Amino acid sequence: MDKASSARSIETCNSAGIRRDYVCSTSQHTSALPKNDGRTRSAKRKAGPEKNTVQKKGKVSEVPEPREKDRVTSCSKSVNSVSKGSSKRKASTYGEGPSRKKERSRDQKEDLSVSEFKAKYTQQNQLGKGGCGCVFAGYRNADNLPVAIKHIPKDKVFCKVVDRNGRELSAEVAVMLKLAGGKAGSVGASVPVSLLDWHDLDQELILVLERPVPSEDLFNYIEINGGSLQEEEAKIILKQLVDAAVELHNKCIFHRDIKVENILIQTGADVPRVRLIDFGLSCFFKKTSSYRVFYGTLAHVPPEWYSCYSYKAGPTTVWQLGVVLFEMLHPEESFETTKFLGDKLEISNQLSLSCQDFLQMCLTKVPEQRPTLEQLHLHPWLR
Repeated sequence: MDKASSARSIETCNSAGIRRDYVCSTSQHTSALPKNDGRTRSAKRKAGPEKNTVQKKGKVSEVPEPREKDRVTSCSKSVNSVSKGSSKRKASTYGEGPSRKKERSRDQKEDLSVSEFKAKYTQQNQLGKGGCGCVFAGYRNADNLPVAIKHIPKDKVFCKVVDRNGRELSAEVAVMLKLAGGKAGSVGASVPVSLLDWHDLDQELILVLERPVPSEDLFNYIEINGGSLQEEEAKIILKQLVDAAVELHNKCIFHRDIKVENILIQTGADVPRVRLIDFGLSCFFKKTSSYRVFYGTLAHVPPEWYSCYSYKAGPTTVWQLGVVLFEMLHPEESFETTKFLGDKLEISNQLSLSCQDFLQMCLTKVPEQRPTLEQLHLHPWLR
């Protein structure tokens, strides 16, 4: 993808994403988690908002519609039908018309693509389901490599970009290709999971993604460990997240929805390894890009959204990293921006002073006063 294409900013994305996409089939189920750990966080949060409303100063307000230039044209299904009357008689008299031949050719291509997919991969149990599709466990037939197979109906692919050849691509595919240097990525090479393959069919988009085994998403990992993590372990996890966020930012990629549900922890080694998943809401951005339409997890809206309906990639990502760290270290309840702004959530004074300072910097209410990702990377707490 060329520079102009990669810099193109797509503002509006699908509001409902798939969660628990990559929880492997060998992971523990929720029923095995601690029953009473003092946390009120009992259900995973989906990205939203599901409706175009946000809460502002105790009132529910309409989310501003995107500007005309910000709108994304979603894929519409074309239905080729033979009308009644003379055209129908002509078709029956002279054989197949052009539209029918085109439709039959497309169906044959579709069948061939599906056959190719089935020859390469075996699909197993469903791992997750959301507003834009389903994710299944599976493996690659050639070498039994575990994979996650994500099915997205074409009418749910709202984020798109145009490549150098003029092709329209899903933004999720384009982002993951850029992370992999323009081609399907290798396994385990980066913090973001790799896109291994994709099939752009007539009715749906199928993504084949890396599925680390064994692994747990961070939401479950926290619960399994009693509702919170030790500060030293949280530091190991967050340092990897900050490194990944800096890499994404340098490539002008805005994930939009970094949270504990979208972070995998590989548990097969002594030290937890972080993997970032679900780029379904991601987009490319320019350094000066400012967004008016919010998509992501409503509970984690950055404070600037409430004051001016505007937010930027860098400060928002720093805020989200602060939210993740807060939830790793505070067992009482999940983070909500409105509660934090209303002083109903406080940073624990049981944490080290350096850790408290790190959290306070990430969760600074004024975006211009938050550190950049590069500055965050140099914070003493992460050294």
